[in-house]
Amino acid sequence: MKVGTGIFRKAGFVTVFALISILQRCGIQEYTPNEKSVSQILKTLSSDQMKGRQALSPEIWEAASYISSKFNKAGLTSLQENEDYLQTFNLIEIGIATSSFTINNREIPSDHYFAFLNGSNVNWQNGEVEVAEIKEEENFRQAFREFRETERDLLVFVDPSASNIFNRFQNFFSRPQRVFEGESNPNIVFVIGTISDNYEVNITPEITSHELANVTGVIEGKRKDEFVLFSAHYDHIGVRPAVQGDSIANGANDNASGVTAVIELAKHFKSLGKPERTLIFTTFTAEEMGGFGSRYFSEQLDPDQIVAMFNIEMIGKPAVSGPNTAWITGYDRSDFGELLSKSTEGTDYEFYPDPYPQQNLFFRSDNATLARLGVPAHTISTTPIDVDKDYHAVTDEYETINVSHLTNTIKAIAKAARGIVSGEDTPTRVDVSLID
Repeated sequence: MKVGTGIFRKAGFVTVFALISILQRCGIQEYTPNEKSVSQILKTLSSDQMKGRQALSPEIWEAASYISSKFNKAGLTSLQENEDYLQTFNLIEIGIATSSFTINNREIPSDHYFAFLNGSNVNWQNGEVEVAEIKEEENFRQAFREFRETERDLLVFVDPSASNIFNRFQNFFSRPQRVFEGESNPNIVFVIGTISDNYEVNITPEITSHELANVTGVIEGKRKDEFVLFSAHYDHIGVRPAVQGDSIANGANDNASGVTAVIELAKHFKSLGKPERTLIFTTFTAEEMGGFGSRYFSEQLDPDQIVAMFNIEMIGKPAVSGPNTAWITGYDRSDFGELLSKSTEGTDYEFYPDPYPQQNLFFRSDNATLARLGVPAHTISTTPIDVDKDYHAVTDEYETINVSHLTNTIKAIAKAARGIVSGEDTPTRVDVSLID
């Protein structure tokens, strides 16, 4: 669905807009992110009350409500025809309720097969479904990926020589799989053993539906169909096994810090009046579960209309290069990073390329979905993740955050984005032909 002229609706109170207009006419200075506001937002999002903001928990809705209240107070409008800031969608979990499998009239143990299901019953007997195999001399991972991309039902036999890697895959993919509601997929079953035409496969799926929501606000610009996106994921990993009596993975750095930045940037740019380009501020859900929030979001917009994506992830701790520095993933994929680097020349802040190229971080955050569509979509981060002991741990709490550094990073992003927001700068597109 394309986003275009006339689709933005008011989601706040008229008095908010009137007050901002009065303040601007009275010569009140632009809003500048400050440590007091940054600290307050960060503390709330990473509090024990939020219980780690796991995407399928009741507390994720508390976080969504809080972010919505901040967008409303800032005077943002909603996206498309939404009545509020919530961009809701349904995520379907498909597990196995019951199953049985025989080959040559011999029962196959459940740990010898796994399935990708579309929600319908699987009842296959000899010759009723296409049979394929992964042979001994084949690369299992490559063949597996190719079969997973098929659009037809398949029964895939895996040569016993691949037992070790098959067992690892079976352990992982036996968990319930998650798909968008209405998504059309085939049933594909992988089994370890010699290929045979004498089989009977019966699988009854167990289906659970979950409602999720991104939280998105808009500042409509003079160019209504040119979008600059500021984003961060607001979910985390929830409640974990207790460590010294603490079981809540608060996610202060990952990624309450990024959400705090998005809220503060929304307040800042709203205070500047009508921008040249339309600004979209979104906080994604379910990043930790596979990026479902950003994947859904990307399907609602025309990627050609998105000029740039500032995805903000884990900016609460100084990088290895020290405070007042931030790194950008996929620096060589477009000139987005170069534009940001030039914007801070002569200041005490520095943007530079991702120092962890071996970790493939460009494809491990919410920017990846839009980058694969050609958008100059990059993640800005500061955390030394190779040595960060709090990553995905119950110790990722407010007290571990350098609020001064976080605030300075938000200010630096605000300054660096002005050229793109004003229309003076336009990053080059990501070359999708170079993406595997």
